[in-house]
Parts: sequence; C-alpha cells; structure tokens
Amino acid sequence: MDLTTLALEVSDGIATVTLDRPQVHNAFDPRMTEELPRLWQALRTDGDVRAVVLTGRGDKAFCTGIDRSSVPEFTFDPMIYEDPGRHIGPKSQELWKPVVAAVNGMACAGAFYMLGEADVIIAAEHATFFDPHVTYGMVAAFEPILLLRRMPFGEVLRMALAGSHERISAATAQRLGLVSEVVPSAELLPAARRLASVFAAQPPHAVQATLRTLWAAKDLAGNQATDLGNVFLQLGTTSERLEHGQEVFRSGSRIEPRIR
Repeated sequence: MDLTTLALEVSDGIATVTLDRPQVHNAFDPRMTEELPRLWQALRTDGDVRAVVLTGRGDKAFCTGIDRSSVPEFTFDPMIYEDPGRHIGPKSQELWKPVVAAVNGMACAGAFYMLGEADVIIAAEHATFFDPHVTYGMVAAFEPILLLRRMPFGEVLRMALAGSHERISAATAQRLGLVSEVVPSAELLPAARRLASVFAAQPPHAVQATLRTLWAAKDLAGNQATDLGNVFLQLGTTSERLEHGQEVFRSGSRIEPRIR
C-alpha cells in the first residue's frame, strides 16, 4: 500500500502498524483518516496476518487526536457533519483480528477512536491519557462514549469534564481497567508483540469468532448475549476444527503459561 502517514511491518503473522507523524505527536490529518480505514480493510482479508500491534512513532505520543493545523481541510457543515475520526478504529472497518495497542506516550482526544476499538492496551510507564475537548470549547462526545465500554462511568465523566487540567497516568489507567499491562518504555513493543504472537498462534477462526462474540455481547443484555453466543459458536466451529483441537490435546504437548 502507498502509505505516507503510517508505517507497516508484517512478520510472523503479526502486522505492526505505526502512526507515523511524530512531528505533530502522531495527530491525524485527512490523509491519515483515509489511510487507516484502507489499511484495516486490507489487513482484514490478508491471510498472512493473524494479529496486529498498533503504536505511534517516537516516545512522546501515541496520538493526540486531530491535527488542528489541518482543521480547515475537514468539512464541518453541521447539516452534513461526520466526525473525522469515526472510521479510523479497527472495529469500524470490521477487523476481527486481535489488535494490541502499545501506548508510547500521550494519548488524548481522537486517539480514543483507536484505543476504544483495540482489544488489549499495553502502556509504557510514562504514558498518559486525557481528553482536552471541553477546555477548547468543544463537546466531548464520541471518544468518551467509546471509553464507557472500558472504564467506569464516573471516571470517564471526570476525564471528559477535566479537559486539559488532569491526565490519567498509566498506573491509574491500569487500575481503572483501560490498560491491561504497564511496562518500561524500552519493553513496550516487545511486550505488545509477545502478546500478539500468543494471539496469532491460536486457531484463527476460533479467535475471530470469539472476538466478534465478545464485542457484540458488550452492548446486549445477558440472555441476548447468550443467544448471540450460540450463533457465533456455530459460525466459528466445525467438526474438522474440533477434531484438530482433539489431536492437539492428545499429542500430549503442554504449554508453559506466562504468569502476569
């Protein structure tokens, strides 16, 4: 693909996607909002890719939302308004391969379009999270809505209303459930790739059907989620795949798990 705002590396079943605009803290402009959806769609159908790592260039920022210098290039007619970041997350493009986000610094505002749709978030110790919208007279809407799926309501509300006056540390983000693991900066990408390699090593149909089930179930009542689970269970399971699993079990080989 002809990418100018992103970098892509594929190795051992893992695609590493890097937001590549460090001069503006990896903020997105119109070109990035075009490239990200195309890339997610391409990875969706790439049989060589079974898991994804998403990060930002440098150690200062994962992404700081929209590049304000490019605001005039976006259309802001209230009658036809479509938020520029609505389609840059992987789930918005129906990518049901595991996405591990490696947050390497500041993550704020429009960064949550991507983080809100990542499957697991790992953060460097110096990473911070905040939403500056209201400080600059803007409504915080879509980004905190996405975060409501990952954080307690009161904490999302506090972050949205505090604007630029507060930042959540990586340690606090882990305590609140936004972040799964916090590591030193030098270990961030190795940790993200290690986890992605674990996901990539699992049978892909089982992984993707499991992901699709859990994301769909988050917005449903318990009995509805269970009924939906039956549908995805049938879609992702065949007698051949079950027999393959039995063969793996009968082989006697055992996995030595990592305790975290």
